[in-house]
Amino acid sequence: MADSALQNIPSVYEPSLFGTYSKKIGMWLFLLSDTLTFGALLYAYSYGRISTGGWPTPFHSESIINATIMTAFLLTSSLTMVLAVRASVHRDAKMQTLWLLATMLCGTGFIVLHGREWSNLIAEGLSLPMFPKVPHHQVAAEFVNVSKTVPQFAATFFGLTGMHMLHVTLGVIYLGVVALRRKFIPILLVLWLVAWLGTPAYSPFHYGAHILLIAAIVCGIILWLKPKVYDSSDVEVAGLYWHFVDLVWMFIFPLVYLMSAKIL
Repeated sequence: MADSALQNIPSVYEPSLFGTYSKKIGMWLFLLSDTLTFGALLYAYSYGRISTGGWPTPFHSESIINATIMTAFLLTSSLTMVLAVRASVHRDAKMQTLWLLATMLCGTGFIVLHGREWSNLIAEGLSLPMFPKVPHHQVAAEFVNVSKTVPQFAATFFGLTGMHMLHVTLGVIYLGVVALRRKFIPILLVLWLVAWLGTPAYSPFHYGAHILLIAAIVCGIILWLKPKVYDSSDVEVAGLYWHFVDLVWMFIFPLVYLMSAKIL
């Protein structure tokens, strides 16, 4: 009698949408909205390429090799992220942390190579008016002509790849919080100091260092106000974000680099 009476009591909570937990649904909704952002950027770049005569092809073999290595880093990070999720499901905390750190290492390698690519292009003359000027440097005539004759190329290139690099950076920070929690805050602050004080003013690492400082402040507030141990569902949700970032690069790499390669 007591059991039947309990069954008739209405549930306090509504059933989860599609039978899954709310954090996963929230991440899927976020990725759906982010797909619209990257879709608009990819469309803008593609439209500029199709509608503009003499679209530049400034990427030489060095840039293509660099971008290929960057792609290898992201593909490897997808594998390590899958292994981190698998370790979390099996409740192997040590391997979960190690695989998350390996994923972060691959993501950091991607960011460093991408930032170096930006630095080289800016030093050679492919720039935007908002970027700091490189002092005492003779720019290449090819890139100066690109910036003057087809300014939308630099705008769409830096806009698209910069947005993706921002997402990778936030992804590395996200994984660092899941893997190390409060221990990751001092690491962020050290990286901020290195990027801010150890790089020249025209470097993307210099004016992008504020992202690390803002992230350290926000993550510090969250982790001190609501400390928690992240479980397998948190690792899975983080994996969804990371795989999305990797997937977006699979569109950017051929569209921006391979299709704009300098054929000798």
